[in-house]
Amino acid sequence: MTTAQTCTVAEYLAIRLEQLGITHLFGVPGDHLGPFLSTLHEKTKVRWVGTPTEGGAGQAADGYARVKVADAEIALGEQGIGAAAVTYGVGAFNLLNAVGGAYTEYVPLIAINAAPTYEQWLNQQAIGLLTSHMSQRPESNLDVYRQVTVDAQVLSNPGLAPGQIDGAITACLSHRRPVYLEVREDLWEARCPAPRGRLTRQERPRTAKNKQMLDAAVKACVQLVKDHDDNPILWAGEEIDRFNLAAEFERLVRSTGIPYCTTIGAKSVISEDTPGFSGVYNGKASSPAVAEMFHSAGCRIGLGSWATSKNLGGMRSIGKDWAVAAHEGVHVGASYFPDVQLAQFIPALEKRFVEEFGIGHFRADYFAEARRTGLDVPASTAAYLDSLSGGPYPESVTYDSFFRHISAFLASQTVEDAGVRTTPFTVVSDAAFALIGSMNLQMPERASYVAQNSWLSIGYSVGAATGVALGRQRAEKRPLVFVGDGSFQETCQELSTHARLGLRPVVFVLDNEGFYGIEQMLVHPCYYKDDVPDSDGGDFYNELHPWQYEKLADVFGSAKHPMHGFAVRKHDDLEALLKKIAEPMDPVNQGPVVVRVRLDRRDYPQALKYKIRENCPPAAGTSAEGTTR
Repeated sequence: MTTAQTCTVAEYLAIRLEQLGITHLFGVPGDHLGPFLSTLHEKTKVRWVGTPTEGGAGQAADGYARVKVADAEIALGEQGIGAAAVTYGVGAFNLLNAVGGAYTEYVPLIAINAAPTYEQWLNQQAIGLLTSHMSQRPESNLDVYRQVTVDAQVLSNPGLAPGQIDGAITACLSHRRPVYLEVREDLWEARCPAPRGRLTRQERPRTAKNKQMLDAAVKACVQLVKDHDDNPILWAGEEIDRFNLAAEFERLVRSTGIPYCTTIGAKSVISEDTPGFSGVYNGKASSPAVAEMFHSAGCRIGLGSWATSKNLGGMRSIGKDWAVAAHEGVHVGASYFPDVQLAQFIPALEKRFVEEFGIGHFRADYFAEARRTGLDVPASTAAYLDSLSGGPYPESVTYDSFFRHISAFLASQTVEDAGVRTTPFTVVSDAAFALIGSMNLQMPERASYVAQNSWLSIGYSVGAATGVALGRQRAEKRPLVFVGDGSFQETCQELSTHARLGLRPVVFVLDNEGFYGIEQMLVHPCYYKDDVPDSDGGDFYNELHPWQYEKLADVFGSAKHPMHGFAVRKHDDLEALLKKIAEPMDPVNQGPVVVRVRLDRRDYPQALKYKIRENCPPAAGTSAEGTTR
């Protein structure tokens, strides 16, 4: 921190970013942004990471923030926050999608937009002179960012700039959502009071009314359990991860013994080796065994879990046998208790459950119990989890067999570190079939899985891998990326950043013969039935131009910045490649790896079979489900 009484606005913002523990600022430079980047480089240890696109910069900042929130490094003073910087208009509007995703999914991110000077705005107003990237509306950028941030500011007065910067950053920390700072270029070198102290999250104070509401919500949950045969199941959700409540949730699980599932977005929020873990519940798109087991419990308690149409497939998560604590309130059956914070609710629930029922009272194997009632599920939780990993594999790779193979690989790479199972990889999954396919990967370590499971911007994973790799560089966690071919074509250029910085993600491009499979499944799922002819015609708008993705290693790589590409169709080929990836000294591990996984056009993750069953009448003499080819 500077000891001077004053500094420039550029210095002020740069110092604040460094104080937050931000090590990398992502973005695309421009003339309005140049003065700030020079100051950042000269005055701080924050490194600039130029990306091919502003969208990729936002995705990188998002991925960076997610792993920083989850990692224990926060305890050393890091706040778990990301930042991206762009130039006005064309840059800011390209960044908007990523900021919208961060807002929807509670990711703290600072969006910095370098704008034309105050003088240039006066010229525009007086004589209509437009500087590069301007529109005729000075508030155009500000207005759109107000829709996807918790605070949006235009900095045009150096005397007010420190208060605006500090207020926005404090809002970002407190609400765990993005903020927007639009800084006019002539302000960068203007002087202002120097920073004083550090910025921290401001928690909402608890009132007597809040305490009463919390007690009432906990009491209602206890009664819900008693009314439904004392066999609840927990459903851990995204807010456990975003609000850094994994330790509190794990204490609840261990002290009560209640079995638990997670949403996709909370996958591996605590180690999946924790006793009671029973898989990922994703509504109708769950593994059928998990769905059967989950609904066979007496009641369900969601903690920080978000219900979306994509992850639940129309299944409701609020009913008479449900409790859901999320979005600063608690639903218990038909009752609602507002302004109950998850951080207080989880410990209070644990305390009351132990008092009412005793330690470990709810320990059970719900798969075994469901099996005894005649449901078609595996004989035990262990049997179900074992089925998610390993062979036997078919000769050619399918979505499901691919992820079983990856699960076995991750298990083989898991080591003991101070009594904790850990892996050298962080899984980053894209939307669509990649997300559904990867949801049942077995992850041994907390915060090993990153996915944008609500906003679902296709291609997110490739840009996010940049931030994940840099955010977990000290922990030496290598991103393992799963992305569909259509998604990858949106953001493939972000691989060049991986190569330039010497990052080492392994990017698996799931190539189902150049086809938007998820769009076909959502709009016309009957395409996937065996009795539908190839000339059906309902798929014309989902065609992609086929790429040889593995050859992008030749495009982005060089002798100085090595990159390798592979194509696999058979499990033997995949096994040979994974052995190379597992060997640290193999040349393939000197830089990024892109792998084209060749799949059949009509293949799909079997968790989506319900779409065919519900929407497609059976042909004569066949089932409604059909089979994959």
